[in-house]
Amino acid sequence: MRVNRLVASLAIILLSLAAAPAWTADNPGSPPAANNPPVSAPPQNATPPAPPKEPPPAPPPSVTILGAKEAHGVLGRDVRSAANEDMGHIVDVIVDRTGTVRAAVIDFGGFLGVGSRKIVVDWNALRFGRVSDKSDAVTLELTKDQVKAAPEYKEDTPIVVLGASGNLEPLQFDDQ
Repeated sequence: MRVNRLVASLAIILLSLAAAPAWTADNPGSPPAANNPPVSAPPQNATPPAPPKEPPPAPPPSVTILGAKEAHGVLGRDVRSAANEDMGHIVDVIVDRTGTVRAAVIDFGGFLGVGSRKIVVDWNALRFGRVSDKSDAVTLELTKDQVKAAPEYKEDTPIVVLGASGNLEPLQFDDQ
């Protein structure tokens, strides 16, 4: 209770000091503070500072309309081989630093998620010819045996990308 009264008293003193007029040439009745020199009045012909400029408004976004049969999402899509073998489903897409799609991560093998593993295939090894609805599968130009032999994908480790033609170039990164 005593602390509250002390805080209230200090607040009243600070408010009264802030509201007291400062000594200027226009207000000679108030003495200057002991440590501060007198404040001179601004020149009569001084121009007020210009208001800050607001940044220009952002341009409107571009809009592209894709027909319902022209484009579809790929995450979760089933992947099948050219021989119509079940190869798993797409669970992620790998892009390089420029944003170019380089590969797809496929959850391959197993039964009901048990024993499956993730492998990475070159984006160019996938064919999206029949993806007009969610039940259509993406075709992978690799055999089931080739995909079985691929090393497993693990985050934060170097990515081994399995390509259909065997000539995929490694990703080039600057050491920055």
